[in-house]
Amino acid sequence: MHQTTEDIQRIAARTLAHYDRNAQAFWEGTRGHDVSQNISALLQNVQADPPFEILDFGCGPGRDLMTFKALGHHVTGLEGSPQLAALARANSGCEVIEQNFLELHLAGARFDGVFANAVLFHVPSQELSRVLRELHTALKPGGVLFSSNPRGDGQEGWNGDRYGAFYGWGVWQDYMTAAGFLQVTHYYRPAGLPREQQPWLASVWRKSASRELGLGAPTLTVARAS
Repeated sequence: MHQTTEDIQRIAARTLAHYDRNAQAFWEGTRGHDVSQNISALLQNVQADPPFEILDFGCGPGRDLMTFKALGHHVTGLEGSPQLAALARANSGCEVIEQNFLELHLAGARFDGVFANAVLFHVPSQELSRVLRELHTALKPGGVLFSSNPRGDGQEGWNGDRYGAFYGWGVWQDYMTAAGFLQVTHYYRPAGLPREQQPWLASVWRKSASRELGLGAPTLTVARAS
């Protein structure tokens, strides 16, 4: 169903308000999560010389900013919730850009890597192609994007006060390739469990070193459900 500009604005405002209200609880509940597999998946595929320029897209209260910084990289956070952004700055000491994911203003070709951990599923499907193209533009040629999202079969809507859209591998692959990315690898988390007990789909993508994709709307055929 087509969503109006006002619909999209309401989705963003309600979701961000949830994170603002629960910022401290979110920090306490997620600060101990082990996402080292995801961080390694990004870093080991960056082909630049370290230290890398990294954008932690949807950095939340700053847990992964702290990790990237401790590893010696130049990391910038981006967060839409003012309360989470403030926590991220206090916890990490890093620059944190406060921007709504649906109203991005990012410099072109600035980053070697974009780390989008548990965040892009909040983007309504109607807006996802545009947001992915904007992240593509923010990467340097040859740069890498990591994403991890809860997987599904095309479900989209509200879970309490948080909006989400959930894709299987085939559909996610279609979105990413339409945005100009080249597939590197994908896997399911948590590692070592049967597939039905792995709710997270993680994937790594590269921006071609030889061309820059324009921001016109791509042709996207979403024909697969998983």
